[in-house]
Amino acid sequence: MEENEEVNEVQEEDQAGGGEALVRVTGMYKDWFLDYASYVILERAVPAIEDGFKPVQRRIMHSLKELDDGRYNKVANVVGHTMQYHPHGDASIGDAMVQIGQKDLLIDTQGNWGNILTGDRAAASRYIEARLSKFALDVVFSPKITEWQMSYDGRKKEPVNLPVKFPLLLAQGAEGIAVGLSTKILPHNFNELIDASIKHLRGQRFKLFPDFPTAGIIDVTNYNEGLRGGKIRVRAKISQLDKKTLVINEIPYGTNTSSLIDSILKANDKGKIKIKKIEDNTAADVEILVHIPTGISPDKTIDALYAFTSCESSISPLGCIIEDNKPLFIGVREMLQRSTDYTVELLKAELEIQLSELEEQWHFASLERIFIEKRIYRDIEEEETWEGVIAAIDKGLKPHVKHLKRAVTEEDIVRLTEIRIKRISKFDLDKAQQHIESLEDRIAETKNNLENLIDFAIDYFKDLKKKYGKGRERKSEIRIFDDIEATKVVIRNTKLYVNREEGFVGTSLRRDEYVTDCSDIDDIIVFTKNGEMMVTRVDAKTFIGKNIIHVAVFKKKDKRTTYNMIYKDGRGGASYVKRFNVTAVTRDKSYSLTTGKPSSYVHYFSANPNGEAEVVTVNLRQSGSIKKLKWDLDFADVMIKGRGSKGNIVTKYPVKRIELKEKGLSTLKPRKLWFDDTVQRLNVDERGELLGEFTSEDMLLLVNQKGIAKTVIPEVTMRFDDDIIVLEKWKPKKPLSAIYYDGDKERYYVKRFLIEKENKEELFITEHPKSFLELISTDWRPVIEIEFPKPRGKEAKPNLTVDLEDFIAIKGIKALGNQLTSEKVKNINALEPLPYEEPKAHDTMEIEVVDEENVAAPKESLAKTPKSTAKTSGKSTADDKGKNDEEGQTKLF
Repeated sequence: MEENEEVNEVQEEDQAGGGEALVRVTGMYKDWFLDYASYVILERAVPAIEDGFKPVQRRIMHSLKELDDGRYNKVANVVGHTMQYHPHGDASIGDAMVQIGQKDLLIDTQGNWGNILTGDRAAASRYIEARLSKFALDVVFSPKITEWQMSYDGRKKEPVNLPVKFPLLLAQGAEGIAVGLSTKILPHNFNELIDASIKHLRGQRFKLFPDFPTAGIIDVTNYNEGLRGGKIRVRAKISQLDKKTLVINEIPYGTNTSSLIDSILKANDKGKIKIKKIEDNTAADVEILVHIPTGISPDKTIDALYAFTSCESSISPLGCIIEDNKPLFIGVREMLQRSTDYTVELLKAELEIQLSELEEQWHFASLERIFIEKRIYRDIEEEETWEGVIAAIDKGLKPHVKHLKRAVTEEDIVRLTEIRIKRISKFDLDKAQQHIESLEDRIAETKNNLENLIDFAIDYFKDLKKKYGKGRERKSEIRIFDDIEATKVVIRNTKLYVNREEGFVGTSLRRDEYVTDCSDIDDIIVFTKNGEMMVTRVDAKTFIGKNIIHVAVFKKKDKRTTYNMIYKDGRGGASYVKRFNVTAVTRDKSYSLTTGKPSSYVHYFSANPNGEAEVVTVNLRQSGSIKKLKWDLDFADVMIKGRGSKGNIVTKYPVKRIELKEKGLSTLKPRKLWFDDTVQRLNVDERGELLGEFTSEDMLLLVNQKGIAKTVIPEVTMRFDDDIIVLEKWKPKKPLSAIYYDGDKERYYVKRFLIEKENKEELFITEHPKSFLELISTDWRPVIEIEFPKPRGKEAKPNLTVDLEDFIAIKGIKALGNQLTSEKVKNINALEPLPYEEPKAHDTMEIEVVDEENVAAPKESLAKTPKSTAKTSGKSTADDKGKNDEEGQTKLF
């Protein structure tokens, strides 16, 4: 208020003195900046909710409609035409048009329009062409219900909003930065939007999630309907081509192959990941090959790509639209509801106009029929004036127009006078009546549509999906992501050294003692002789404290690494023993593991990664009348407690030394592992299916659909392919039973075998391209049932039950196995296995492995068993052909 008064006073004084009026900068800023901000928000950056267009996009579409003649137009020509409506340069219009064209919905493009996958730009506007797509012509335009306004220079009329009868804003997405606010509406799937609109019209609930043209994998757990504060995570689709090659087939939204490769190369240069080379084979589809060095884990490399490169990113949506010339923040659910309701209003307006036009056509057709059929045109032969002609026709019509729906106007009579003599002479009464009846049918249909407007709108959306939905299926896969800890997947790209005496640790102390390989994002844990502990970030050189006794890379939330310690509690104090874990601490804070008394120090210390408990010998100094100067202490007798516990007393007398007598075994329980099928990962958090308890010697058994078996050491960082059909704890003495189809011999074969080599992939079916795995079982005594097809004109053979343990002996993994049958097979089902008591850990079980290809003829089992619990491949075997038996093959029939 004070500033405004000052401005007014200055203006009054200046005007009184005859000078020019002065305006302070503050006043200019308030008025002009607000005008500028409003202009940018309303006219440039934020789309309208009614049609989903920004002004430049709306003007481009209007120009394309004006130029539309079914043929392509040069984009440069369209840009020039649009400049009649858009008061900005051609570059902004051309860029906006390319963005619309790349979304492949409204514009039918021709020429090089760029590539959203590679980031290549479109050719110059004089080289590329465009026209409206059939979808745009059907959905975007309807001049009769469009509200018009004058263009910026007053020479042309342009639409205030286009009558878009589809949730276009959600289909295309929108992004813009204005003054003081921004918008980021993510694109959604075409068919899912139509389905959601239909559900809304039916009063049903629906959910909407983004779908990106670059495909990829998305986690929409925190999408929050696209409102402020929401977030989605997007990932590239990475798979393992072989042990040394990864392939990226889909990329995250917001990236392109060039930027993605650059981020991978930068991560490699910084030592976060280790790769040999990258090949970009992208053409119509993305294909980036990442070659990794020998000895580097593909699983860890995939995780590292997600952790340190653009292969994973987060997108924060922000739903901001313009409604009634004001910005409004709403979610995608409300956007779709408003758009669908607006579409219903537009359809209603179109139907009302159509009804009005049909009734007008019916009215004039009826008048025309009366005029010609009753020969009223003859009444005007004697009239000499125009008024007389009008009056004569009006008089002649009056006895016949009582059934009309409105009064006859002078305009109607004028139209009747314009009918040509040729039309009157060739007038066909029957055809005229048929035309009137067809109009009546159309009027009735239109009225019915208006009375059942919601059903009409639902049919409209269904028709859109039928006409344009093909080929617009979802591209982005929705999946819940697992959290990747960067410290677990980063490549150890540097070395850690320690100067124990001086108390320094770091990566630059190359003349001092080497500790371990580490990465520059790791934390390290350090213990000193006086019982102090600290966790700090890896650095070139960090002072911890003199007399360092242990240094290691720190693992957060590690409950298995156990520290065993014996310390003296202050000058002249007793000695105590304690065992503890360190799961979480504050970085760069010093913690005392003793009671904190001066002159406390550590007698003995060990770090045990799997909770081992060793036996040590305690030697006391000769002092007074001590009788026992030496005894053994077993750490297994000491409970594991918190790091702040005082511990148990060992002795009150002075300790001379403590010596390691015997290395210990783990005192921890075997670790339980679960498999979460949602994210295809192992975990220790009780998510998914329990696989069992694993010690350091236990391994996982994996079998995939291709007939490859292998055993691996379980790690929570492992990734599993979608074709894994067996995933369980490996028992070395437990045989696998497999039934497979041999493509060369065109027969089904059975084999039972043991995994003989650890950590090695082995193919246990034949290598013929038509060979496939039909069934795999890890039961001790599996039973199968064979179904035979019914021959034409004959009865089908009864199903046959086979005990695989009796049918074939255990052979080597490379053995061909026994032929199952020479008959055609309709299906093979796994039944409930026969009862078997699994040997206990201390029992021994001798299994003879037969290397020969065939064994003695099998026995037939006639006993039928209940429903199967065995794992099957799920591959259909209906009507497979069987051929004559080869010599020497054992068969069932």
